[in-house]
Amino acid sequence: MAPTAPSTSHEVYLLPLTDSGAPDVPGGYIYLPAPSSPAYVVRFAIEGTSSICRKGSLWCNIPENGQAFQRDSFREYRLHPDFSETLEIDIPITQAGAFAFYTTYSPLPDFTSDDVATPLITHTPTYHIDISPGLMLNKEPLPLDALSIFSVISKFMGNSRDDWEKHLSGIGQRGYNMVHFTPLMERGDSNSPYSIYNQLEFDPLCFANGEKDIVAMVESMEKNHGLLGLTDVVWNHTANNSKWLEEHPEAGYNVETAPWLESALELDNALLKFSNNLRGIGLPTTLTSVDDLLRVMDGVKTHVVGALRLWEYYVVDIERDAEAVVDHWVNGSTTEPKSGFGGSGADGLEGVKEWSLKEQADFILEKGFFGADELGSRFHRHVDPEVGAALLTVLCGHHDTKDHGGPSEAMASKVIIRVLDEINLPFYREYDADTAEIMEQLFNRIKYVRLDEHGPKLGAITRDSPLIKSYFTRLPLNSTTRKHDRKSLALVNNGWIWAADAMKDNAGPTSRAYLRREVIVWGDCVKLRYGKGPQDNPFLWDFMAKYTRLMAKHFAGFRIDNCHSTPLHVAEYLLDEARKVRPNLAVFAELFTGSEEMDFVFVERLGLSALIREAMQAWSTAELSRLVHRHGGRPIGSFETDEVSGNKRQNLSNGHINGEEGFKHEVVRKIKQSPVHALFMDCTHDNEVPAQKRDARDTLPNAALVNMCASATGSVMGYDEIYPKLVDLVHEKRLYTSYFSDHEVKIGGGEGGIGGIKKLLNQIHSMMGKDGYDETHIHHEGEYVTVHRMHPKTRKGFFLIAHTAFPGYGNATGSLSPVHLTGTKAKALGSWSLEVDTSEDTKQAIISDKTLLKGLPSRISEITSVVMDETADATVLTIQGGFPPGSIALYETWIPSAEHSDGLDKFVTSGAEEAFDSLSLVDLNFVLYRCDAEERDFSGGQDGVYSIPNYGPLVYAGLQGWWSLVRNIINDNDLGHPLCNHLREGQWSLDYVAGRLERLANDGGFHTCIKPTEWLVERFAAIRKIPSFLLPRYFALVIQTAYNAAWDRSMELLSDDVQHGQLFLQQLSMVSVQQTGYVKSSSLWPTKSVPCLAAGLPHFSTDWARCWGRDVFISLRGLFLGTGRYQDAKEHILAFASVLQHGMIPNLLSAGKLPRYNSRDSIWFFLQNIQDYTNMVPDGLAILQENVQRRFLPYDDTYFEFDDPRAYSKSSTIEEIIQEAMQRHATGLSFREANAGTNLDMQMKPEGFQIDVKVDWETGIIFGGSQYNCGTWMDKMGESHKAGSKGVPGTPRDGAAVEITGLLYSTLTWLAELHKQGKYQHDGIMTSSRDKISFENWALRIQKSFERCYYVPLDPKEDQEFDVNSKIVNRRGIYKDLYRSGKEYEDYQFRPNFPIAMTVAPDLFTPSRALQAIELADSVLRGPTGMATLDPADLNYRPYYHNSEDSTDFATSKGRNYHQGPEWLWPTGFFLRALLKFDIMRRKTKVERIEAFQQITRRLHGCKKAITESPWAGLTELTQKNGEFCADSSPTQAWSAGCLIDLFYDAKELSISKKALAK
Repeated sequence: MAPTAPSTSHEVYLLPLTDSGAPDVPGGYIYLPAPSSPAYVVRFAIEGTSSICRKGSLWCNIPENGQAFQRDSFREYRLHPDFSETLEIDIPITQAGAFAFYTTYSPLPDFTSDDVATPLITHTPTYHIDISPGLMLNKEPLPLDALSIFSVISKFMGNSRDDWEKHLSGIGQRGYNMVHFTPLMERGDSNSPYSIYNQLEFDPLCFANGEKDIVAMVESMEKNHGLLGLTDVVWNHTANNSKWLEEHPEAGYNVETAPWLESALELDNALLKFSNNLRGIGLPTTLTSVDDLLRVMDGVKTHVVGALRLWEYYVVDIERDAEAVVDHWVNGSTTEPKSGFGGSGADGLEGVKEWSLKEQADFILEKGFFGADELGSRFHRHVDPEVGAALLTVLCGHHDTKDHGGPSEAMASKVIIRVLDEINLPFYREYDADTAEIMEQLFNRIKYVRLDEHGPKLGAITRDSPLIKSYFTRLPLNSTTRKHDRKSLALVNNGWIWAADAMKDNAGPTSRAYLRREVIVWGDCVKLRYGKGPQDNPFLWDFMAKYTRLMAKHFAGFRIDNCHSTPLHVAEYLLDEARKVRPNLAVFAELFTGSEEMDFVFVERLGLSALIREAMQAWSTAELSRLVHRHGGRPIGSFETDEVSGNKRQNLSNGHINGEEGFKHEVVRKIKQSPVHALFMDCTHDNEVPAQKRDARDTLPNAALVNMCASATGSVMGYDEIYPKLVDLVHEKRLYTSYFSDHEVKIGGGEGGIGGIKKLLNQIHSMMGKDGYDETHIHHEGEYVTVHRMHPKTRKGFFLIAHTAFPGYGNATGSLSPVHLTGTKAKALGSWSLEVDTSEDTKQAIISDKTLLKGLPSRISEITSVVMDETADATVLTIQGGFPPGSIALYETWIPSAEHSDGLDKFVTSGAEEAFDSLSLVDLNFVLYRCDAEERDFSGGQDGVYSIPNYGPLVYAGLQGWWSLVRNIINDNDLGHPLCNHLREGQWSLDYVAGRLERLANDGGFHTCIKPTEWLVERFAAIRKIPSFLLPRYFALVIQTAYNAAWDRSMELLSDDVQHGQLFLQQLSMVSVQQTGYVKSSSLWPTKSVPCLAAGLPHFSTDWARCWGRDVFISLRGLFLGTGRYQDAKEHILAFASVLQHGMIPNLLSAGKLPRYNSRDSIWFFLQNIQDYTNMVPDGLAILQENVQRRFLPYDDTYFEFDDPRAYSKSSTIEEIIQEAMQRHATGLSFREANAGTNLDMQMKPEGFQIDVKVDWETGIIFGGSQYNCGTWMDKMGESHKAGSKGVPGTPRDGAAVEITGLLYSTLTWLAELHKQGKYQHDGIMTSSRDKISFENWALRIQKSFERCYYVPLDPKEDQEFDVNSKIVNRRGIYKDLYRSGKEYEDYQFRPNFPIAMTVAPDLFTPSRALQAIELADSVLRGPTGMATLDPADLNYRPYYHNSEDSTDFATSKGRNYHQGPEWLWPTGFFLRALLKFDIMRRKTKVERIEAFQQITRRLHGCKKAITESPWAGLTELTQKNGEFCADSSPTQAWSAGCLIDLFYDAKELSISKKALAK
């Protein structure tokens, strides 16, 4: 059905485009409502640096307001790349029609460290946007779904204007609002309406005054009868006697315009001659048996196919071509193909001599042959003699002109003849196949028309009734036709082919349908030849355009006859001409393409309003029910997919909307998946009526079922009247009669057909279509079908019970279970039964009438056999006898509980913004999220997440948990989902959602949640009263509205960059809300409860497992600083600063009560975050002077409990904390973890608790750790007794980890610069030997030694310049993961840690080497979302992590391979930051800079898809190989999202903006 027309001027239809420029909408078909006033807009949404933005432009042929549509006139919208935003282009819709768009851009090359040429501009496929026409009837809008169309065969309407007026009055009185006329033009010899003699003249018998009569009729139809006009247009063919063909035979297919048809014409002529000579050659002229036919077919084989020598159209003339080739060989006139004798191999031309005969033939066919792809005249196919001579020269040598014993002409001739014989072999096979098909087609067609019981049984074969129907019209010889070549006077007739390719011209050069006799031909119609465009046939295109414009001038709609075989480019052109005259033209068509996919091609390119479908095609009640279901509309209670945007719209990439300011408030609608729309007919003018095909009584229920559908509907003259049989539109000469044309039509029963009931049905159908009743429930039970159609908002509706009448049903009432209309009131509109006299005598009397077409005697009687009972919560309808086949009952329904003063939909979707406008981000953590462990932690174990029967628990207790489920249910309209069933069974879900927030507001101390709670309680109270079958829809509306309000409130509280950024950045930023909240079992401080950042959910959500030093400070820059949550960032920095000991921060914080100092890298991420804070936060340097109370004594390794008097007795500034960390590392660390033993770590061996860190002052690099512990983020300790891995780290990474070196260098250069600026009092540190080393000097030592220590050169010859053991190198052009570790080979492992150093300390790297290493990581380590933690070429690579595995495998048991191949997501952020940083360094031009960002965008696709699809609304911790799901991964991890937010911040800092790119 057509989309609901926009109701306000602020409506937007969102059209996102994919990276490749394709529309990202369900199904790909874009069908939008009729233009509105003011105009709604289509908003193209394009990711700011998607591939199509590289020198990109969007091109669209939607015309500006007031401009005429030109199909080839595309307006350009330049795409100005912006990495952080979504580009939006708004185009107002002011015209109906079929429009198109595409993009042009320079394709993004594969990433490489080498320079590559910029690819040429390319063109995406063309995509289509169809806009529904806005029909008007008596100045009132008439939606397509409100159409009730009535077909008439025009020539049976009568010859006087009074006859026409009488019938039109009867049609209008019956509630129809559009009349479909078969062609009204002057007809050809056959008298078929579809065989038009003159396309520019109306039928003089009906319209004596020509066009004036048409004008008068159309005016009267609308003013007097409430009818619009719809006419057939016939573009495929013209009448075989059309006079204009004699002047313009080029308008058809003849041997002159289509030489490939010569053989078909020869065959047709021979068959006609054979037909006339049957008696003379002793063959029967009257076929009485298949044996007779077989005798005739033998004659065809001998006297026609054989005598014609048809093979000559297929094969090469061997004698002719051999002579030509030999002549050229003798004369030395040879041409070697440009590609030479391909395939001759190393042996050169000598190899050609070894070719088989087939290889020689294939060479000729490929390199020197003409006519292989199509037929033409006899021996049309031939060899290029120069290429043939070249082959002959190689095979035989040059011609010996002096008779020195060289090859003779005779020998050469034999050689080439063998080759030509080989060439002809497949052509003879073609001939054999085609002649077999000719014989098969002739046999089947002749059998059908002469012998078959269900065929026409044409009788004797005569000159007037030949054996075959001719495929050609032969124009008469006269003074006009003699001006033309005789070849042009035989024109192909049109016809149809079973299961034909709709996109193929069956008379074109690549088709042999006319030769193979596959066409079921219409002898009265000449097929029109349009060619590729007007230039190919100027007269025809101009003539048919005039005809089309004439039709559009007078009629509101077209039915395209034979649309599936109308060339698409022709139909496009002619519809464009029609829409110039009538922009709001409704266009209908019958399509027999054989596939729904091909139907879509025609529909979207032509902008078809609907395809004609017919209820009479159903062969049973079940099939009829299926058809009604298909065209009935959405299921009752369907979900609403439209979303309302926030308060302020984002900036348009092109400024304003065509010069107007953008709206401040708008409704943004998703483009919904749309089926091919239907014009659903109870019966069409060219198919059998119920009295023939079913039981005549089915006329009534069939019509009623059709009229209950949410689509345009239609009928045909004779259906309501109950004509006994299909009217033959070609041979019938009688005129229509109708009781309803001669009497006033009143609603109700009576004689003369079903017109009185049809009037009511049509009125209801049109009203429902106008008002948007688009929800339907269909139930099939035995011979009954019930339909309930309802308005989606008012919940008013109509209910139909239909008892069908298919053959064999008899007169019994049948069985229908009592119908319970839950929560619904009903009013009976009537029950009726149809009786028809179908006796043979009556039928014969009506059929034998010589002048008039009449219906069978019939009566519609009112019946009272349906009993309606009202209970407290339902209306029950019960059939109690006397409801025979052919009966219907109709009711008006309404749902009292849905009658809200403001409208229930409006009420439940209003007020949410105000209700949620006081919430803080911490409040929103509770409102939106909270996994089961968090919820139970905060509620003392009383409350958890909600669990849905037959589905399972939600992932969150808050709105996100519901929305993650509900959004998919809405998008799929999945009313059968377990949640929907659960809601229909009871209202427990409503109680949970509202009750949870109520407890939080009243008992949890979150008083700001009172307003959202009240809003939810009020909305739920409103929907609790409605029938349970509607509850899923309204529950989803409430959840969707509340979720959107909470999301919008979150956006208001986050930074401007996030608010105005693309959706992906917003999704990432919401992870900061998701992961930061209160839990009772954990905090940042031992005696104070504050919100703290979880490492991930649900694995790291409560108690000691929630807050990890390393995770916090890898995540903090993105989740807090990048989102504007500066206070949260500061709180975490101060809290971890307070627990500094040994110069380290703890990895496990445990609220400061039981901190554990076992991570060597955490302190460096911590210091990097303080540096980031000072750079990113306004007045950020002030944090250096913030005082914190110290959990332990400064510069003291003594451990004591948090409630010891010494705890928090001292304080330090952040500056002093930093200095202590630097100083302690400078002098070296050596300590055993406090409380070491199995109570602290049950997996660790005793040696592992010893922590040692020292500086090598020659290089400035810090070394630490041992083979017994794992002090970096790759911290998996072996746990398996069975495998012998307990206490053996999977990845010890002792020595100098590359990322620590990079982070150290970053801190040193920062502190040195601060000191120079007088903002940090210390200039360096003191070594253990009391040497003073400045930060600057320390950094310089690292800088000088870094690449020597870490780089592995591409060229082994350079190894001597680096600290490289060539024997151990596994991969070159990399940066080592470690330096001087306990196992030397581990230094050389290729892992994704070096990009961390690149990101924070880029000047340690030579840019060209860095890019090469990044390129290698991109191809070797990068997965769809994460980075492989180990090179797949490494012997230790184990990419599948299963923590529960307890095997004997040392490498994988108990998940010891956690970091030995599985793909982790957080390193992706650092990798992409490094790629961008170093790639942008080499970019000099605007286009090159755009490319750098597009390379990043391309690599974000997997993460964007993952976060959108994840029910956790986050990015997982890790995946298995190639992004495969890992069940043991934490499904949403703080650092996975945070590190990608960092990327967006970097992009901003690198000035990727429209202004910067324009420089």
